[in-house]
Amino acid sequence: MVPLYIAATGSRLPPRVLTEEAVADGRCSAALARSTGSLAVAVAGEESAPQLAVRAARSALERAGTAPSDIDLVLHASFFHQGHDLWAPASYIQRETVGNTCPAMEVRQVSNGGMAALELASTYLAVDPGRSAALITTGDKFCPPGFDRWHSDPGTVYADGGTALVLSRRAGFARIRSLVTVSVPELEGMHRGDDPFAQAPFGHRPRVDLDACKRAFLSGYGVSHAVSRVAAAQETVVKQALAEAELDLDDITRIALPHLGRRRLQAAYFGPLGIDPERTTWPWSRRVGHLGAGDPMAGLDHLAGTGALDAGDTCLLVSVGAGFSWSCAVLDILERPGWAGP
Repeated sequence: MVPLYIAATGSRLPPRVLTEEAVADGRCSAALARSTGSLAVAVAGEESAPQLAVRAARSALERAGTAPSDIDLVLHASFFHQGHDLWAPASYIQRETVGNTCPAMEVRQVSNGGMAALELASTYLAVDPGRSAALITTGDKFCPPGFDRWHSDPGTVYADGGTALVLSRRAGFARIRSLVTVSVPELEGMHRGDDPFAQAPFGHRPRVDLDACKRAFLSGYGVSHAVSRVAAAQETVVKQALAEAELDLDDITRIALPHLGRRRLQAAYFGPLGIDPERTTWPWSRRVGHLGAGDPMAGLDHLAGTGALDAGDTCLLVSVGAGFSWSCAVLDILERPGWAGP
């Protein structure tokens, strides 16, 4: 494997709305707050999803000290509406950050989009020694009328925010030791349900309702079979990433998990893998919310920036997205980044 490094990360997270305030004014039910364990969620004002990504990217590029001419690829991953129809947000992000003429493309793999972009960028850099670095961004804004951050996907509270990562062939504070993706396309109907294909966005209902799609899919597919397929794929991707890195889970210092609700994290990770929540990003992510495609990069940025990672540590990035696909990466931390706090 060609050595690839994470030169820097960046995040733009808007101010938080306390979950208890949302319960008090009726936006979120008390039962949902208890099941998710959410304490707060990042909510953007006027900033769009691509603008959030741009701010994160500028921070990452400044931290990395990467010149625009060094960026050979720009990939932008997103989940929800990017603010315009029939538009290329990756090109906007490229123009607002590096301003060069390298390929700029969008990755659409819902919550696993950030890690999918990392895998694509890794391959792109590895095949040509003349390529130097890639800029990966994510950005989402889950807002009305099309999305209810509290109820469109019961079990997870959705947040607004942008993230960025500079991937380099040359140097960085972390080295990618392994990177694995597993897909189970037979589960794609879980976010499609039994609705016919619509002619335009929101052709079936005025607001995203992932629970309705899930119920329709499971009524024909079977709950137990779906649960077993999800559990098997999650176990496979983690085990394969660890095996390729020649490590055990106990060797991992910190784990960046998806920003799902507590009940979902318990069922998918804490319970089956025997992971102590305190080793993960959960104590922080429950105060942020699910960032669509950006959870792994935001988690890594948080761990690196708060000084939770130091030279000699290892970090596991874990991601899952509808489709369904799972990604996992093992990182060797080579040094405490210069922007890290005490």
